[in-house]
Amino acid sequence: MTKKERVQFVIDTLEKLYPQTPIPLDHKDPYTLLIAVLLSAQSTDARVNTITPLLFAKADNPKDMIKLSVEEIREIIKPVGLSPMKSKGIYGLSHILLDKHDGKVPANFEDLEALPAVGHKTASVVMSQAFGIPAFPVDTHIHRLMYRWNLSTGKNVVQTEKDAKRLFPKELWNKLHLQIIYYGREYSPARGWDMEKDIITKTIGRKNLKK
Repeated sequence: MTKKERVQFVIDTLEKLYPQTPIPLDHKDPYTLLIAVLLSAQSTDARVNTITPLLFAKADNPKDMIKLSVEEIREIIKPVGLSPMKSKGIYGLSHILLDKHDGKVPANFEDLEALPAVGHKTASVVMSQAFGIPAFPVDTHIHRLMYRWNLSTGKNVVQTEKDAKRLFPKELWNKLHLQIIYYGREYSPARGWDMEKDIITKTIGRKNLKK
């Protein structure tokens, strides 16, 4: 297969497997999504979804969040890990949203990435899933699969994102990045991987990969 054919095979296969792509993190608006994505760093969506209801019951908007102390936020979110950094980030960004953005989450990369504890990946998720603006957030699943599928060198997530944006049509980015995540979890995990079940890697992947 040519690279163009391999890309189309990925698109077609993922669309058959995952025609619907619900957002894995529970949220009700851009602010709660931003907080949920921030909490998901080095944690799992399932774990975050057990903690956010507890946090949002006390504060689901910036105005209520800053009424809590950093210590109170930290105590609630402790099970997701990295709670010292995340609690300071949540408290700090909530203040900034009130002071600079009328309490609303900005719909641009520059302002999002200027918020405490918000990196490019988090900003990309919010841009794509909260505002519908084309972005291609690269998590560990996408980084791993783009390498396995011989569509990226796998050197770093920055290069993987560039390769994904270059290869896949822009109008598919927001759905496709979720489809790849779902596929990675179900068919092509980092551990316990069975290439016989991983139809995409088996068909178009690197030939020197170990099962």
